[in-house]
Amino acid sequence: MNNFKTILLVEDNPDDIALTLRVLKKHNIANVVVEAHDGVEALDYLCGTGAHAGRDVRDQPQLVLLDLELPRIDGLEVLRRVRRDPRTRLQPVVILTSSNEQKDLVDGYALGANSYIRKPVDFAEFSEAVRQLGLYWLLVNQPPPPIEGAP
Repeated sequence: MNNFKTILLVEDNPDDIALTLRVLKKHNIANVVVEAHDGVEALDYLCGTGAHAGRDVRDQPQLVLLDLELPRIDGLEVLRRVRRDPRTRLQPVVILTSSNEQKDLVDGYALGANSYIRKPVDFAEFSEAVRQLGLYWLLVNQPPPPIEGAP
């Protein structure tokens, strides 16, 4: 296992990926960022399957930033499966989405999201939101320990 605090960024929009990476770098959040462009890629990474078969699943990301509107498997279904799997059920997941749907907010929390952040349209507001998110989840928050008995 390694000591790097990895972020799993689950986002299908290349512009939003670039913007998020730019903001993280701007605020000196130098964590390794793994990108998943849809729900299947995210679950493969977290569960060590598919393209990530053989990955040590004891090395879970410090944080998952999860968009909701994803191809193949949407963000809420990803969250549902993460919470159902004993290896990932404690994984910190922050929904970071442009969705303004009240139902998405309620469903996200009902499925166990740790936080729900609507992406601000304004760059300065988005930058500040990501800065605060990074400070809290990567520096202040104490993550759960690896699940015992995970392969």
